[in-house]
Amino acid sequence: MAKNKFNQNWVHDHINDPYVKLAQKEGYRARAVYKLKEIDEAEKLVRSGQIIVDLGATPGSWSQYVRNKLAGKEGGGIQGEIFALDLLPMEAIADVHFIQGDFREDAVLEQLEAQLKGRKVDLVLSDMAPNLSGNSTVDAARVEYIIELALSFARAHLKPTGALLVKCFHGPSYNTIVDMFKSEFKTVANKKPKASKDKSSEIFLLGKGLKNPG
Repeated sequence: MAKNKFNQNWVHDHINDPYVKLAQKEGYRARAVYKLKEIDEAEKLVRSGQIIVDLGATPGSWSQYVRNKLAGKEGGGIQGEIFALDLLPMEAIADVHFIQGDFREDAVLEQLEAQLKGRKVDLVLSDMAPNLSGNSTVDAARVEYIIELALSFARAHLKPTGALLVKCFHGPSYNTIVDMFKSEFKTVANKKPKASKDKSSEIFLLGKGLKNPG
């Protein structure tokens, strides 16, 4: 009974969520787009001509936003390149190169690297989150692991002036994750966009400028 009530409350909140309504109106696949939009508008992360990688991209709202930002004024196409990766399938987005698979696997990375053709990336985005169990210790370890993967990817593929934006959570591993970011990037900031629900422990970490570019 309690679970049904929780589900009903979630559905009610979701249907009445202003960001859900706005996403539907503006043609975005998820309300998460407005988290990236707010951070981007403050930090000017997405710029014309960039190479951008979206990790854990499905259902694709972040890739949609980036594509719209890079869209040319005339004649279609985009000024830049977008590569989206996810374990799950994703409905195609114009001008976005989608690779389905686990980016921890060599075969998937090789597909991406073949398309990058030796070029470094300007911006890595990760809205990835693990399946949370409710056990704070286990969940903290899972969050830390996913962010370590994103950091490792960024270290290998970012330009020296590049940036990494990841979803994180306030929890037992938060300070450790911030320290990892500080060891890799010249500047580190945390962001809590308005579209991130108040009761959620979700927060975004932004690292800019590699300290030891590869």
